[in-house]
Amino acid sequence: MEIQSYKDLIVWQKSVDLVVAVYEVTEFYPKTEIYGLTSQSRRSAVSIPANIAEGRRLGSKKEFRQFLVIAFGSGAELESHIAVAKKLSFGKNLDFSKVNSLLDEVMRMLNTMIKNLQSNS
Repeated sequence: MEIQSYKDLIVWQKSVDLVVAVYEVTEFYPKTEIYGLTSQSRRSAVSIPANIAEGRRLGSKKEFRQFLVIAFGSGAELESHIAVAKKLSFGKNLDFSKVNSLLDEVMRMLNTMIKNLQSNS
């Protein structure tokens, strides 16, 4: 199957699923976190598919790779936000399994793509 659009990329599709999962779990964060962990987690999650899409649209492999690196950084930021939430009292009773699974998968895919684009440059 030929890739026509960023929407055809499995990593983009999975990262959109990740955004939905992050929104779902952060719905259960306390309202006092609306400008803290809730906002930061959602922003870093949304940044992943947005950077994949932007990089893919720009055309060159070099630019695409750079945007994948940015998406990977946003994934690392999200990992940190989730780690903090899990340690806080409100997070101890939340189910992060879907977020963890999708985030791990997206990060592995991004890492592979970044390495492949580096070696093809």
